[in-house]
Amino acid sequence: MDHRFDATERFAEGAQFIAGSLRGGSSGRTQEVVDPATGETVYSYELAGTADVDAAVEAARQAFPEWGGATPGERSDTLHRFAAALAEDADDLAAAESLNCGKPIKLSKEFDVPGSIDNAAFFAGAARHLEGKAAGEYSPDHTSVIRREPIGVVGSIAPWNYPLQMAAWKVLPAIAAGNTIVLKPAEITPFTSLLFAQAAQRAGLPDGVLNIVSGAGRDAGERLVGHPSVAMTSFTGSTAVGKRVAEIATGTVKRLHLELGGKAPFVVFDDADLEAAVHGAVAGALINTGQDCTAATRAYVQRPLYDAFVSGVADLMATVRLGDPFDPSTDLGPLISHSQRDRVAGFVDRARGYATVVTGGEAPGGELAKGAYYRPTLVAGAAQDSEIVQSEIFGPVLVVLPFDSDDEGIALANDTPYGLAASAWSRDVYRTGRASREINAGCVWVNDHIPIISEMPHGGAKASGFGKDMSAYSFEEYTQVKHVMYDNTAAARKDWHRTIFGDRP
Repeated sequence: MDHRFDATERFAEGAQFIAGSLRGGSSGRTQEVVDPATGETVYSYELAGTADVDAAVEAARQAFPEWGGATPGERSDTLHRFAAALAEDADDLAAAESLNCGKPIKLSKEFDVPGSIDNAAFFAGAARHLEGKAAGEYSPDHTSVIRREPIGVVGSIAPWNYPLQMAAWKVLPAIAAGNTIVLKPAEITPFTSLLFAQAAQRAGLPDGVLNIVSGAGRDAGERLVGHPSVAMTSFTGSTAVGKRVAEIATGTVKRLHLELGGKAPFVVFDDADLEAAVHGAVAGALINTGQDCTAATRAYVQRPLYDAFVSGVADLMATVRLGDPFDPSTDLGPLISHSQRDRVAGFVDRARGYATVVTGGEAPGGELAKGAYYRPTLVAGAAQDSEIVQSEIFGPVLVVLPFDSDDEGIALANDTPYGLAASAWSRDVYRTGRASREINAGCVWVNDHIPIISEMPHGGAKASGFGKDMSAYSFEEYTQVKHVMYDNTAAARKDWHRTIFGDRP
C-alpha cells in the first residue's frame, strides 16, 4: 500500500495560502473534507470568507508590478525550479490527490502528477516565447510593434475532479505570462492546490504571485469573480455555474475564460478495429470514475458492429476492479461523494423506464458499501433525446446507440448542446478526416480517446465554453495584445492632417 497523506498535520495552520503563508479562514463556517472511499472525515478547516478573498487579491495586486515586470528569462527560471519542486513532492501529491478524491493511486501517480509536472516544465520554456507579429512598416510612414503584456490579477476557480491538474492549468500559463493569481479550488478538494502553492514558494516564486482561497462558491467564489481588482476570470466547472460566473464577470467587464461541461461522443464506424474500440470505450468512459468532462459518454456504433461492441464492452466492464484507492491493483475508485454517487444512480434508475441497463447500475455491497462507489455501467436502447443521452452524468456510465449511415453518425455526435471532445474510430483515413472536420468539438481524437499533452490546447465549443488551457494558445487568454506605432518621418505636418486643417498652408 502507498502511504496515506496526513492533511491535519500538513495544513495545521489552515487551508488558505495568502501572501506566502498558510492561514485560517474568516467565514465562521467549517468545512469537512471527507475521504470518499471510506466516508470518514480526514480534515476540517474554516472556509474563506470575503475578507480572505480581498486579502488574497490585494496580495496579488501588490505582487504584480515586480512579477509582471520580470523578464521572460527570470520567470522561466522560476518555473523550471517549480517543476523540479513538484517532482520532489510527487509522492505527497499523489497520496493527497488519492485521499482527497478517491482516485486510484495508479491514476494519481501515472497521470495527474506527472502531467502537472510536465505542464510546469512546458510553461517554463513557453515563458520565453510570447510571440506576436513581426515589427514592420505596415504603414509607409510608421513602424508597428506588437507587445504581449500581462493582464494583471487573475481570479481562477477550479473543480473537484482534477484538483492538481486544474491548479496547474489555471496557474501556470497565467504566471508564465507575468500575471499574478488567486485560485479558488473546490472547497471539498483543497489539498493538492495548497501543496502546489507551497512548492511554488519553495521554488522562489515571490509571495503574493500565487494565492489560494479555499471557500464556497456563493461567497468566496462570487466575491473573487466580481472583485474590481481582478482583471480576468478563468472558470472550469458545470455549464450552469459557468453561466452564473459569466453574469457576475460582465459587471466589471473582465476577460473571461470558461471550460464547462461535456458529453463526448465516441463514434465507431463499421470498419473500425473492434477490439481497440471496445478497450478505448471502457477506458475512456471510466477514467477518473467517469468524472471527466471529456470522458466517453455516448458511443455511437454503426449497426454491423453494434451487437459485438455492446457485448464486448459489457464483458470488459465486468473485469474492472473496484477497491481501496491506495491498493495498486484497484482500477476504479469511488465517486467524489455519496451525493454524487446518488446523482449518478438517479440517472441510471430513471433510464430503466426507457432503456436497458446491460451491466452495472448499482453500488457494490460489502466493504465498499461505506464508500461512494458505483459499478461500471453500460446502458443501451435509449432514445437520442432522452435524459441519459443529453445530460452530463459525470460518473462511470456509458450509453450506446446504433447508427446506419456516416451522415447519421456524425449528426448524432453533434446533437447535444456540448462540444468539448469527441473521438472517431475507423481504419479509413477519409472517414476519420471527415469526422474530425465535421464533429463540432474542441478536440477530436482518432482511434483513441482521452490522451492530452502539454503542447496542445484543451477547450471547447458551444455550451462547453470558450478559451484554451495548456499549450502556447493559452497565452491568448492570459495576455493583453498591445499595438505600439512609431512615426518614422519626424514631420510636424502629416498628410492625413488635411482632413482636419483643410487646405491651410
